Amino acid sequence: MKLENKVAVVTGGAMGNGKGIVDIFTKYGAKVAILDYSDEISKVVNNDNVIGFKVDIRDKNTVKAAIDRIIEIFGKIDILVNNAGVCKLETFINMDDELRDYHFDINIIGTWNVTKAVLPYMIKNNYGSIINLSSVTGPMVADSGEVAYATTKAALLGFTKSLAREVVDNNIRVNAIMPGYIRTPMVDNMAKLSNPDNPEEVINGIAGAIPMKRLGMIEELGELAAFLASEESSYITAQGIVIDGGSTLPETLTMGA
Repeated sequence: MKLENKVAVVTGGAMGNGKGIVDIFTKYGAKVAILDYSDEISKVVNNDNVIGFKVDIRDKNTVKAAIDRIIEIFGKIDILVNNAGVCKLETFINMDDELRDYHFDINIIGTWNVTKAVLPYMIKNNYGSIINLSSVTGPMVADSGEVAYATTKAALLGFTKSLAREVVDNNIRVNAIMPGYIRTPMVDNMAKLSNPDNPEEVINGIAGAIPMKRLGMIEELGELAAFLASEESSYITAQGIVIDGGSTLPETLTMGA
């Protein structure tokens, strides 16, 4: 119960990686407040250990109102996981400004808004752990059609490091998780965009290029988030932690004995 008596805010906690994080956090004793724009939020809220707010994180006033309400209910926020994010494949040359801004506004500005609303309460309590969902895409690797997504995820790594330096004297740690391919609805949707007739062929191709020969599970990412949220990682800050089954390891797919 390493998160017992802790209060966590998880954005995008209704599905995918966010749901994996929420499930693992509650397993370890945390109270969790979810901010999510999806109607799926109703399926994970249980009004005991998990509460939820339907929020568009692009709207800073709505975000602040939700965070203030969480403080009224739980009295504090110990952990923030900025998980909410989007990825829609399109080449740079064909991408319009609307799709570009869709990525930037949710992945970057949304994370900024939620952090801005939560941080004063962490500073007041002189304690906190902030975990940002970056990616191996952008800082380390990229595929065609991922320019907007890769740009935002690289930006989140810079945000993590700079913010960590600013708040270290307030006993607040800031780290990033950099996933490879985790089997989430977002990855399934990307597979459909890549091959509408046979998206599972895309998933199998991804798995075949990963040394572990499979995609990650949302619970595995949740365990890493719980580690970074807990006192087990008390001397870790400003880091990007890769969880990718070794997918960024191979230098080539053909060389070697």
